[in-house]
Amino acid sequence: MSIAQLLADAARRDPDAIAWKYADREASYSQFVLQISALADRLRELGLTPGDRVLLCVPNRPELLTVLWATLWAGMVTVPLNSHLHRDEVRYALNDSGARAILVSSETASVLDNIDTTDAGIAVLHAEGLIESLLLPRYPQMPAEAAPTDPAWLFYTSGTTGRPKGATLTHRNLLAMTLHYLADVDSVERGSVFVHAAPLTHGSGLYMLPALARGATNVIYSEPSFDAAKFLDLIEREKVTHAAFLAPTMLRRLITSSGRAPREGSTLRSIVVGGAPMYRADLSVAIEAFGPIITQIYGQGEAPMSITVMPASELVGKEGRGRAERGACGRPFTGVQVRVVDDRDESAPENQDGEVWVQGDVVMRGYWENPEATHKTVHDGWLRTGDIGHLDANGYLYLTDRAKDVIITGGSNVYPREVEEALLTHPAVREVAVIGTPDPEWGESIRAFVVPEDGITVNEQELIAHVRDRLASFKKPRSIEFRTELPKNATGKILKRQLKV
Repeated sequence: MSIAQLLADAARRDPDAIAWKYADREASYSQFVLQISALADRLRELGLTPGDRVLLCVPNRPELLTVLWATLWAGMVTVPLNSHLHRDEVRYALNDSGARAILVSSETASVLDNIDTTDAGIAVLHAEGLIESLLLPRYPQMPAEAAPTDPAWLFYTSGTTGRPKGATLTHRNLLAMTLHYLADVDSVERGSVFVHAAPLTHGSGLYMLPALARGATNVIYSEPSFDAAKFLDLIEREKVTHAAFLAPTMLRRLITSSGRAPREGSTLRSIVVGGAPMYRADLSVAIEAFGPIITQIYGQGEAPMSITVMPASELVGKEGRGRAERGACGRPFTGVQVRVVDDRDESAPENQDGEVWVQGDVVMRGYWENPEATHKTVHDGWLRTGDIGHLDANGYLYLTDRAKDVIITGGSNVYPREVEEALLTHPAVREVAVIGTPDPEWGESIRAFVVPEDGITVNEQELIAHVRDRLASFKKPRSIEFRTELPKNATGKILKRQLKV
């Protein structure tokens, strides 16, 4: 079954319910499926067929939703990208996925500079005016048939080599994630209102699936950047019941930057937090400010949003609060198995650290056109997450470290290797090492240690700008320290742990 069938069923049940709202625009479920059906037809007219990839590179807006769902409706594969990525990163994903169409907006159209889309056979869709240009049918077509194992969504993640990989999520994966949410986070009552402030190309968009499946209204935050006070005003104005997905840094801003929590009588009854570890003190303050409505989730692009969950009900009471304060990130979602394995790939005893492995219908099919990387990451159906942690006697998972060399800043993953490679293209840089350092607002900040070439002068701001010109802005170092040498072992490997001291 196509994951798009969930939306078709919701539109039949309650066609007049509002599917999405954005500033002064909105569409009912019946209007939304007509728009999707019309756009699916346009994609076919452009020569696309089931299985073809459609890349999306726009900020949060209704056109992103419409093209994403039209792609799924037509049996094609959606490739949503962070709209802040550098054009070279977008170009790589475009080539690697073999996308036949791309959605851009006025903010992102420059990613197509120096690409002959006509020669490459790539159809270009422009967000501005797209929905208004559609000739809506009287009745929508039904979603195209899809096998459970057919690709539906390519989730591009950075890699330790600096080259992103497309985690291939199937219709079965997306359905499993949807059911996990409804079973373990919230069943979503009729009349629920979700607000989406995080990128719809990532966690918030994935958690739109259960919202749409239950006929909820989805309010898209329309400000260009996250403003805590405006976000809280939007919650009150639209009578929001669910904050679909917030990174810890966003929740932190709601408390510290706005200077207030929701007013008495707020309709808000669910906040999902994920994408990065949350400081224990911040969690305690958030519960005091918002009440027992915060659910923590742990997942990866390779197992979207659905590895472990700490429901709001488990964060109340002395035992639950104590467990959270010790760093627990929850127990496995329904239908998900979690193991902690040692260096011999055998199950580690309770409370002993090892690598976290995951199995279940939510685990990706593999990396797009990359069997070598898939073989390294998926072992007999088990996803090797690269995270280090342990399980207690009650099955709660505690994450203590990361085996993968990754920095999580503001909820976004950044691999040091890609930043290091960008810095090494500067003629003044001889050696470099990049690490993450604790940051009270962003979770982690990117810090680079640089050994300059003899006789070449360079300053911190010049190197930061050099990275910003080559990678997404959130991947640039926030600080650079110049060294005459970097600590190394006997084989010449840079010892990053010594840099973290």
